[in-house]
Amino acid sequence: MEGEEEPCSSANTSQLKAPVERKEKTSVQEDDKLSLLTWNIDGLDGEEQPERARGLCSYIQEYSPDVVLLQEMIQPYVRFIHKRLATDYTFIEGGEGSYFTAMLLKKTRLTLLDSKIFPFRNSRMGRNLLFAWAMFRGQKVCLMTSHFESCKANSEERVRQFKAVIKRMSMAPDDVTVLFGGDTNLRDYEVATVEIPESICDLWERLGEPEKCRYTWDTWANTNKEMRFKARCRFDRVYLRRAEPHSMTLVGLEKLRCGRFTSDHWGIYCTFSLK
Repeated sequence: MEGEEEPCSSANTSQLKAPVERKEKTSVQEDDKLSLLTWNIDGLDGEEQPERARGLCSYIQEYSPDVVLLQEMIQPYVRFIHKRLATDYTFIEGGEGSYFTAMLLKKTRLTLLDSKIFPFRNSRMGRNLLFAWAMFRGQKVCLMTSHFESCKANSEERVRQFKAVIKRMSMAPDDVTVLFGGDTNLRDYEVATVEIPESICDLWERLGEPEKCRYTWDTWANTNKEMRFKARCRFDRVYLRRAEPHSMTLVGLEKLRCGRFTSDHWGIYCTFSLK
């Protein structure tokens, strides 16, 4: 969730009003591919929470991702989701505050080895980096999620957090696949200031920058928030090391019966082959 800001996209008005289309997912999961869903679920929005929580569970059950990375999680959502998905998923919480990050790992596909929380020392919003190490088909993977500092004015801290993530991805052993997904709140000009090793890539860029998956926070298409400025931004991003991406699609594009979307962000569902 973002406060009111000027648009972070240079697209013209006619482009901004273009409808968002949903790409259908493949119904049969390929056993050798790892699937991941990352989503800022906007738990801080108190409007229609029960139906939105049901919507979130429905998407997770429909797509059946191996890994789920959630931001802006709150305890009522944890309890709701746990009742419905605890049989199938291992839950990892990234904090105890009013909102936090969380991971869900599919029990039949991944074995959790360890998890850890690394606080961002200079964050004024209590943000951190949630780590988990797991085994997938005999190979060790390192999974990360975070919710970087929000709002345009906090650019310096947000870039500092991004650099910390890139550094930790680089520090992982050479034979370990590393996947990071989360609400980065990053603007493209901020990313351009950070030196990213060739071994680490942006999922969306690696897949050829598909236009339908460009904007994950889109106040033209998503009406959950009343904004003074309309904007389309690629706040939610996935970075990978020692993995080959196969597909990505945006999730949550349909309104629920209550007339609201599951979140003010779209989720990202993607699949990878491990190297």
